[in-house]
Amino acid sequence: MNALTSKLSPSITNMIRMDHTTVLATFHQYDPNASDNTKQALVQQVCLALEIHAQLEEEIFYPEMRSVAGSSDVLTKSVPEHDEMRKLIARLRSMTPDDLTYDSTFMELMRDVMHHVADEETVLLPEAERLLADRLNELGAQMTKRRLQLMAPHSGEIAMNTMRTMPASSMLMAAGALLAGGYLLKRSRGWQFRRHM
Repeated sequence: MNALTSKLSPSITNMIRMDHTTVLATFHQYDPNASDNTKQALVQQVCLALEIHAQLEEEIFYPEMRSVAGSSDVLTKSVPEHDEMRKLIARLRSMTPDDLTYDSTFMELMRDVMHHVADEETVLLPEAERLLADRLNELGAQMTKRRLQLMAPHSGEIAMNTMRTMPASSMLMAAGALLAGGYLLKRSRGWQFRRHM
């Protein structure tokens, strides 16, 4: 791994914390009374983010932790917790938002995730910062590279779900900003052209 890339990359522990924050923030956007389209897009965002996060931890973070810390209670139960999470994700993906248990299944997934996050953030990540202090950025760079590989096949899905979860007012503001920016750019080019004549 390039030394400069390793130094510039966020640490692996900060990346894991960012993933946790992103998933929990998306969960807080979920409203059982929202449209089916919005609910499904939020659930799909959370499910994909969790699947990628779990795979990254299992491929990179957990093996590194086992190599320096051996086995700990939190580390030992992490993969089975990921497996339970995957079962709930598979169940959600086989449902539609109008299924009677859709909301409760998503809430069950989020309860499991919050428990898992609490264990990692209070025990595992501080331990990693102590035991892997000199390798945190290198591992972060490795995780970034692998994340890009895992996300690439899903880029269209990610973009579509992000659009489906945006409030209409935000989309209108973004469209307005783009139009205004284009207008200002066009005007400034015309002004520069006249100035150079």
